[in-house]
Amino acid sequence: MIGRSPRPPLRPSGGRPKTPPLWIGCSMLVLLAVPAILAPWITPYAPGQQNLSATLLPPSRGHWLGTDQLGRDLLTRILYAARTDLSVMVLAQIIPVCTGVFLGMVAGYFGRGIDAAVTLFTDTVIAFPFYLTVIIVAFLSGSGQRGIYVTFALVGWVVYARVVRGLSATFRQQDWIAAARTLGYPDLRILLRHLLPNVLPQAIVVLMTDMAALLVAIVTLGYLGIGIMPPTPDWGTMIADGRPFLSTKWWLSALPGLAVVYTGIALSLIGDGLADRIRRT
Repeated sequence: MIGRSPRPPLRPSGGRPKTPPLWIGCSMLVLLAVPAILAPWITPYAPGQQNLSATLLPPSRGHWLGTDQLGRDLLTRILYAARTDLSVMVLAQIIPVCTGVFLGMVAGYFGRGIDAAVTLFTDTVIAFPFYLTVIIVAFLSGSGQRGIYVTFALVGWVVYARVVRGLSATFRQQDWIAAARTLGYPDLRILLRHLLPNVLPQAIVVLMTDMAALLVAIVTLGYLGIGIMPPTPDWGTMIADGRPFLSTKWWLSALPGLAVVYTGIALSLIGDGLADRIRRT
């Protein structure tokens, strides 16, 4: 009876590492995500509810963060925009992560011609400036959430493919891959059951860091008017709407901008904490 092929542990066992950035980042993200999810029960206003007799009000008891030029409650719109942007950020990563991880594993595992082809394709995409590529693809694919998903499905996989390809090429030289091949396991089984669990932790670290960049890209597209379209609340369109009032009602753009910075810091801390945890364990 043929036994199972030897599989190394993902990392040597050891004491449980302390990673304060991970818990700080998770706590920050929860503090934003929970109010965003509970927004319909937290605020008495609808995100598109207008009151033209109460426009551009400063923060007050009735409107904690004031109102915009159409009399809409700013806190309500920020919370609903968080629901929109965070959900789009997560959904837009599904196809790039799966594509990039798979192509990286295939290139690193098989090497030679397949590796050369994937590397050439990856380098070709990287050769174009990221934001220029995003703007062009988003413009051609159309505004709205569909355009964002198409855009990042086409260009967002590159970073995962590069990282996973390097890891897979390293693992390919190790004895446990050779043992699995000697036992006659098919390549697909080796990729999914043996190689994937060993490259996935690093891919998750990259995911957390890349989400911050993706969020900035989503907000940028909204600011330029080719991202999430009104009346759906979005931090990018809120920043753009408040631009004419920067000298008098600066908080209209500043507060959505601070929400973007806050979320980016939280995601970066999570990524740093995960990377530190992987290094220590």
